[in-house]
Amino acid sequence: MDSSMSSEELHQHHEHEHDEEGNKMFGFIVFLLSESVIFLSFFAGYIIYKTTAVNWLPPGVSGLEVKDPSINTVVLVASSFVIYFAEKALEKHDLKTYRFLLFLTMAMGSYFLYGQAVEWSSLEFGFTSGTFGGMFYLLTGFHGLHVFTGILLQLIVLLRSFMPGNFDNGHFGINATSLFWHFVDVIWIILFILIYVWQ
Repeated sequence: MDSSMSSEELHQHHEHEHDEEGNKMFGFIVFLLSESVIFLSFFAGYIIYKTTAVNWLPPGVSGLEVKDPSINTVVLVASSFVIYFAEKALEKHDLKTYRFLLFLTMAMGSYFLYGQAVEWSSLEFGFTSGTFGGMFYLLTGFHGLHVFTGILLQLIVLLRSFMPGNFDNGHFGINATSLFWHFVDVIWIILFILIYVWQ
């Protein structure tokens, strides 16, 4: 930033940056709302099929194992708190803590995906095993894609923390990434209730 700028020009510059960051966040929230509509459509379809199907579960399947998915759920939900504290650490310019907590969030998200992959490999039904099979893999797979995307976003903002002056113009990157991660967690809680609790 030019040190010769007057105090009024400096104030206008900061206001412009604040407005620009606010516009970016508004656009990102609109994006998340559009994603919510997609998930809500899937949820509605799942509920309609489940409540109207004569034979909901595939032949030979009496229900889903809940223990391991419950552990995965706890890990994923806990990761939302971890990334929140990473945001707070960045606000205090504590990059060491920020990087550690962001890396921990990525590890917890990766553990969730690993747990989901292990579950998929042990299931007795596939994507073509009736309506339930198709809906199960569609919902969990689409959500898993969002978890993977969230981990990639976290990796990007983590790497950017090593670039000098990267956070001079605000923290939109980590704020948007954190909001996306909270969104992913909320969606999974709903999915967990629909698929594993309501059997």
